[in-house]
Amino acid sequence: QLEEKVDLSAEVDAKIPQAESLVESGQLKEALALLAALEKRCRVGNDTPSLVRVCEASLQFCKDAGDHEALLATLQSLATRRSQKSAAVKALVHKAMPWCVVDNHVPIPVSSDEEKENRDKLIIVLRDISDGKIFLEAERARFTRALATIKEETGDFSGAADVLQEVHVETYGSLSKKEKIEFILEQMRLTLGKKDFVRAHIVSGKVSRKHLQEESMEEYKVVFFTLMGEYHRHEKDSFELAKDYHAIYSTPSVLKEEAKWKDALQSAVLFLSLSPYNMDQQDMLQRINADSNLEKLPACQATIRLLLKKEIIQYPLPHQTELESWPAFSEGGLADHWKETIHRRIIQHNIRVVSGYYKRIHGERLAELLGLSRTRLEQEISSMVSDGSVYAKMDRPKDIIRFSSPKTPESILSEWAADIDKLLGLVETTTHLIHKENMTQ
Repeated sequence: QLEEKVDLSAEVDAKIPQAESLVESGQLKEALALLAALEKRCRVGNDTPSLVRVCEASLQFCKDAGDHEALLATLQSLATRRSQKSAAVKALVHKAMPWCVVDNHVPIPVSSDEEKENRDKLIIVLRDISDGKIFLEAERARFTRALATIKEETGDFSGAADVLQEVHVETYGSLSKKEKIEFILEQMRLTLGKKDFVRAHIVSGKVSRKHLQEESMEEYKVVFFTLMGEYHRHEKDSFELAKDYHAIYSTPSVLKEEAKWKDALQSAVLFLSLSPYNMDQQDMLQRINADSNLEKLPACQATIRLLLKKEIIQYPLPHQTELESWPAFSEGGLADHWKETIHRRIIQHNIRVVSGYYKRIHGERLAELLGLSRTRLEQEISSMVSDGSVYAKMDRPKDIIRFSSPKTPESILSEWAADIDKLLGLVETTTHLIHKENMTQ
C-alpha cells in the first residue's frame, strides 16, 4: 500500500520567510522551533521536496546567525529523526559540506583557532552522520580523507593513518576509479609514513596494475610505484626495486622528460645489477639491453653488457664509482648494504661462469682467478649450492672443486640411446645418398 502524500509547499513558502524574519530579529531559537514543527509535518506527510527545503533553510539560518553550536545540534537532530527521508539526510550533508571542505576532500583554510575548531567539529559530525549509509558512502570517504589531512597537519601521523584505514574504499560503488586509486594511494603514503610496512603492502594489493596502465592514470602510476619503491627499499628487495623503477621509466609522461627517464632507467639498471640471478632477472636484462635509450647512459650500457657476457668480471666494476654516486644507491641509508651486495653478485656471476667452463678446478687456482680468499670463496659456493643456483662439491684434502654433477644410470642410458638414434639416422642418410649417386650414373 502506497503511503499517503500531502502537499505542504504553500505552507512552507509562507513559513520560511516568517522564520527568516525571526532570525533577523535575533530570535534563532523561535525560528528553529517553527521550522522543526513544519519539518515533522513534511516528514510525516511524505512531502520530500518541502522537507528538503525546510532542512536546508534550518541549517542556513544557523549559519547566517553565526551560531555554530546551534548548527551542529540542528544538523544532528534533523539527520537522526525517526523515519527521516534519505533525500533529506543527503541534502543536509551536501548543504553543510562546502562550509568545511573544498575540492571534495581538502579542509577549508582557517585564520583562527576558533574557526579551526568549528571546522573540525563540523567534519566529524558530518562523517558520523554519513556512517553506514550507502547513499552517502562517497561523502564519508571524502570527510574521512579531510579528517586525516587535519590530523596530519597537526603532526598526528599515526592517527591520520588509522582514520584513513577505517574506510574500505575499494568496495564503494559510488566513487570513480580515479578517486578510489587516489584514496588508496593516500592510505599507502600514510601507512608508510608511520612505518607500518606490512599494512602498506596489504593496501597496495587493492590497486589494479591493469588500471594503472590506462592513459589517464599515468600520474597515479608514477606515485604508486614510487611508494612501492619505498616499501621494497625497506625490504631490501633489489629486483622488485628494479621493476618499480622500470615501470616508472616506461610511463609515457616520464619518457617525454629526459631528466626523469634517465634517473628512472639508471635506478632500474642499478638495482637489476644488485638482483640475484634468475630467469626473470636475465629476461629483464635482455629487454633493457635492447632499449635504444641505454646508449645515452654509457655506465648503464657497460654494466648491462658485462652482466650478460659469460666472462669473469673484475671487482670493482669499471663504472662502480659512478653507480655509487647515484641518489638511489644511498637513499634510505643502505649504501653499505648495496656495496656489499654488488660485490656478492659479481662473485656469484664469476662462479657461474667458471662452472660453465670447468668440470673440476683446484680451489687455490679458482680463488686466484676470482681475487678472493679461500674462506670467502667457500662461503659463496656453499651459499650458491644451498639456493640451487649451481652444483658443486668440494674435496678439501685434495683442494678440488667439482662443478659437474654425477650422472644417474638412467641419464647415461638415455644419452646412449640418443647417440645411437643419431648414428643410425646418419647411416640411413648416407645409404640414401649412395643409392642416389648409383642411380644417376
